[in-house]
Amino acid sequence: MFKNINKHFLLLHFIVFIWGFSPVLGRFITVGAWQLVWYRILITVIAMYAYLKISKIDLKISRKHFWQLCGIGTVILIHWLMFYGAIKVSNISVTMVAFSTGTLFTSIIEPIFYKRSIRPYEVVIGFIIIAAIALIFSIETQFWLGILLGIGAALTSAAFGVFNGLMVTKVRSGLISFYELTAALLGLSIYLALSGSFSENFFVLDTNSIIGLLLLSLVCTVFPFISAVNLTKHISPYTITLAVNLESVYGIIWAILFYKENKEMKPTFYIGVCIILFAIFLNSYLKRWVENRKNLA
Repeated sequence: MFKNINKHFLLLHFIVFIWGFSPVLGRFITVGAWQLVWYRILITVIAMYAYLKISKIDLKISRKHFWQLCGIGTVILIHWLMFYGAIKVSNISVTMVAFSTGTLFTSIIEPIFYKRSIRPYEVVIGFIIIAAIALIFSIETQFWLGILLGIGAALTSAAFGVFNGLMVTKVRSGLISFYELTAALLGLSIYLALSGSFSENFFVLDTNSIIGLLLLSLVCTVFPFISAVNLTKHISPYTITLAVNLESVYGIIWAILFYKENKEMKPTFYIGVCIILFAIFLNSYLKRWVENRKNLA
């Protein structure tokens, strides 16, 4: 059992490391957030369909599960639009720090749907992260829209993480991802068609966008997405969300290495980042302490 836990946590952190590079690709891709998300989902759905066919996985699911997955797919769509919208209007570092508020949202949403009591320390840690965001917001006021979009991305991420944790016991993880993203693709396509966004320019991509979209879709989405859904069988959504907070750390490091964003940010920004890191590790310590207390009781 101990080996299995290690294996699952190792895979989780590998996935988070890959996701940490996705915001860098989001800035590298020159097209707007709407185009970026549409192409990302399109390429991902095609790749997932090929994977399911090669694996000879039956695509049939119940009507009830189909509509549930469509609903979750809509949440994922909103999440990606907010996430990449935040990067486009601010920068990677601001977006990733705002995204760390997912811990607070999950600590509230998860107990409701998993029918367990709220753990006070999870909520407190969530508010510590919110306080760190407020500190950054008070200084980096020019990035207010990016911060708000990043927080929205965190809320939707927490929501679909919890929902997927419930669905994974009913539907295979590969099918969950495929149907969710297919629904997201159809929904976004309908909206873009009705709004007249499908112009000639929409389908013109430069070299950077083509390369970035392929990497973002195939490397940072297909494998991590299917694996992350499957991990909810073994790891709680709150723990997964907590680990995903390290995506913020990796993203900021990549942003400094590739785009020298440390020159754009004030020292207070990094004080806020340190507070968030402290909260993440404090949660891990308290979680282990509580579990040990239960085992000794």
